[in-house]
Amino acid sequence: MILNLIKGTIFAFVSGLGSVGNISVFVNCIIMFEGTEKKSIHLILIHLAFANIILLLFNGIPRTIAAFGLRNFLDDTSCKIVAYLARVARGISICTSSLLTVVQAITMSPKHSKWRRFKPTSAWHILPSFLFFWILNSTIGINIIHSITSTRMNISQIRMSESYCNFRPANQKMELIFLTLMVLRDAMFQGAMGGASGYMVLLLYKHHQHVLHLQKSQFLYKTPPEIKAAQSVLFLMLCFCFFYWADCVLSLYINSLLENSSVIFNIREFLALGYATLSPFVLIHRDGHLAECCRAHRRQRH
Repeated sequence: MILNLIKGTIFAFVSGLGSVGNISVFVNCIIMFEGTEKKSIHLILIHLAFANIILLLFNGIPRTIAAFGLRNFLDDTSCKIVAYLARVARGISICTSSLLTVVQAITMSPKHSKWRRFKPTSAWHILPSFLFFWILNSTIGINIIHSITSTRMNISQIRMSESYCNFRPANQKMELIFLTLMVLRDAMFQGAMGGASGYMVLLLYKHHQHVLHLQKSQFLYKTPPEIKAAQSVLFLMLCFCFFYWADCVLSLYINSLLENSSVIFNIREFLALGYATLSPFVLIHRDGHLAECCRAHRRQRH
């Protein structure tokens, strides 16, 4: 009972904190986007924050309620909707994080670079990418509707419990197809993320060498905002990789166990919310121009 209370309190704190952080980024980026200069990065951050909010609402809140002891609060239809939206939001978060890394790498690339021509000329050119992400993840995630059911349902064969919903055995062939699609999606977008991150690391190294040269020459130098933003995005991608791969390793470990380990399962549940909770605070703390743009917007209004 005490452990469930502690677990529920932690889930409530993590979900609430993450929601507040993502709402803050969401609102601040909308304010920036409504300014004179509309940047594609702002639109991507709005989309990422929105996906994280959905994930925290439909993944964090049900887990919190279940942890406090109320297990059968969702009927079968509600359980399918909640699980489906959480799955889609997770995929959207992966795709949008990859797009953020790629666009940031293109933005900070030298003017003579061949990658520069891929830079969106307008923020609105990013919108078709968002539509593609929603269609892709809505299609890939639809399999969960057939493999999840409410804890109210009396089913003898239960593969895994999510505290508020149960996973039941599905058609193995269909499950393999959708699992393959998920792996291909993650490999494709993480590959793009890794390539863009490596390119930004190379550019940051060249920038560091340039700064050292200027310091030896006793020149005053101010770091461009693109470099600061790139450092922020790189740190964000490190957080993403940590939570993603930790979740994957624990998932494989849980599936390999003959008996479910409640400790490992609880750790995995917290890790599932980790990136959505931490990412807005990485952006707020490291990307200082969120606050700067808000102050500039207020000065324009006055």
